Amino acid sequence: MRKGINAIFTLIKIICVIVLVLLIFVLAMQRFSNNKIAIGGFRVFNVVTTSMVPEYVVGDVVVVKDVDPDTLKLGDDITYLGKEDSFANRVVTHRLIRIEETTVGKRFHTQGIANPTEDPTITADQIYGKVVYKCIVISALAKLMNNMTLFYVVVFIPLAILIVMQIIDFANSRKEIDDDDDEDDDEDDEYEEEDDDDDE
Repeated sequence: MRKGINAIFTLIKIICVIVLVLLIFVLAMQRFSNNKIAIGGFRVFNVVTTSMVPEYVVGDVVVVKDVDPDTLKLGDDITYLGKEDSFANRVVTHRLIRIEETTVGKRFHTQGIANPTEDPTITADQIYGKVVYKCIVISALAKLMNNMTLFYVVVFIPLAILIVMQIIDFANSRKEIDDDDDEDDDEDDEYEEEDDDDDE
């Protein structure tokens, strides 16, 4: 029975550690690298405006995959670095609505679903990649973390669980050591009694 409970505690502890590590890793990568680093060809971005409602809302976390711009097609949601007007130096995730062939290469026309006008056109070198996945779990966590109270709940509850489990593990290991010591003492007492019998 005790082994089964210990196995459950160990499994919960591993899950908590994995969730914490992944969460910290994703948020750290997003914040400190400014998404200039792609891991395995993937980047993670956080939606900060309502321009793509209802497809993506503020707080959603999307995974963007590096792709050959020539493979992009109309209707793809792409992430790019803006260079003109109010888009300058901003990371934008909008829908590809037209591809224009020019003498100097392709020009890509994008627009936010909720926006009345399209963005300034972009070139292939501005494109980070295509949105391939919306992380529902991480999106929910990111939205929760916008509320500082919930942020502490999300971060500290798993930590508290880990600490409690460590205390339980320590207490169990101490109990097992004490039980072993008691068994050794009983064996020593038996040996002493046998020695006494031999002396008689």
